[in-house]
This record gives sequence, structure tokens and C-alpha cells, in this order.
Amino acid sequence: MTEPTCRLYLVTPPIADAEAFTAALAEACGAGDVAAVLLRLAAADERAQIKRVKALAPVAQDKGTAVIVEAGPVVAIRGGADGVHVSGGPDALRAALEAAKPERIVGAGGLKSKHDAMLAGETEADYLMFGEPRPDGWMPPLAEVAERARWWAEIFAVPCVAFAPTLDAVADLAATGAEFVALGDAVWAHPEGPAAAVSQALAAIGKVEVPAR
Repeated sequence: MTEPTCRLYLVTPPIADAEAFTAALAEACGAGDVAAVLLRLAAADERAQIKRVKALAPVAQDKGTAVIVEAGPVVAIRGGADGVHVSGGPDALRAALEAAKPERIVGAGGLKSKHDAMLAGETEADYLMFGEPRPDGWMPPLAEVAERARWWAEIFAVPCVAFAPTLDAVADLAATGAEFVALGDAVWAHPEGPAAAVSQALAAIGKVEVPAR
């Protein structure tokens, strides 16, 4: 007996020009079942970031994709996003939960250890993300991300997102039992465009059967 396979979660590069990114976002979210997109925003003041979210959120939401913002809760709320992604540690996560719940999704990232993950899981976070790139671009080894996602999915009820550095890694991470597989530059820098990347990722996910837990 099998459970439904996981879903796709997209992560954007840091966005400074919302207008310039609109077409790529629409193409990616319109290519198939994209559960959510994490808007990462280039450094700017709060007002400028809110403006970017207001410009981009409807593009994805109109395709049925939830929009999560990697910024302060105020930016997500005033920008019309569906949630906020927090990678700043326990204090930042608690502040986001207090500000955004229950109306909006709150996800936790930047988890450096299993202990960090368990602390985040004890909160009201809606998901945990493993393996996303750090601000300097460093990413953990794929095997480590797969191990962490499998461990979490087998034991804990809070959904998890496993970040795939390449399209080739999607199937392996989907097989861990993670509820979501995330993709970043593998989508936006794909030589055939974002839609082609999303289609390939969804095809890979669709071939994976995860045994019922």
C-alpha cells in the first residue's frame, strides 16, 4: 500500500526586480502542480520588499500556488503572501508564529542539526525545510539531506521539505517520505526554461512510490 507522493516547492533567487521575474514565476507555477513558492527578496527596506511581494504574490496564487516569503512577518502579511519562512533561529521563529498564526503558514529553515529540527518541530511551525542553501551559497551534501528528511518523515508528524540541488536529486529526495521536494536554481537557470524544469521534476516525483508509514 502506498501513500500519495510528495509535492513540489519552488525557491526563488533573491529578487530585486519583481517585474523582471514575473514571467519566469508565471511560467514555473503554470507548468503543473506547484504546491508553494518561497519568494526570497534582495536586501531592501521593508516598504520596498512589501511592494515586491504585492507584485509577485498574485502571479503564483492565480496558478493555485501558495506564496511564502523569506522576510519578516510584516512583509508577508502586508504583501498579501500566504506565509513566512524563518531561518533566523528559535527567537525569530517564535516571533513569526506569534505574528502570523493562525491566518498564515509559518515554516522553519536554517536547521543545522537534528536538535534544531526537534526544537522547531515542538512549535506550531507548519513545516521544516532541510538542505536549503545558506546565504553564502553553501549547501549540505545530498546524502545528509536525504538522511535528515527520511529520519524526520519516519518519526514526526510535522511536514518536511527536502531541498534538491539538481533535478537528478528529486526522485531520491521524494523517496525519503518528505512531503515536499524543493528546487531553486535548477528551475530558474534551466536551459529550456522554468516550465521544462517543473515538468521534469513532477515526472520524477510521479514515478516514486513511498511505502505507507
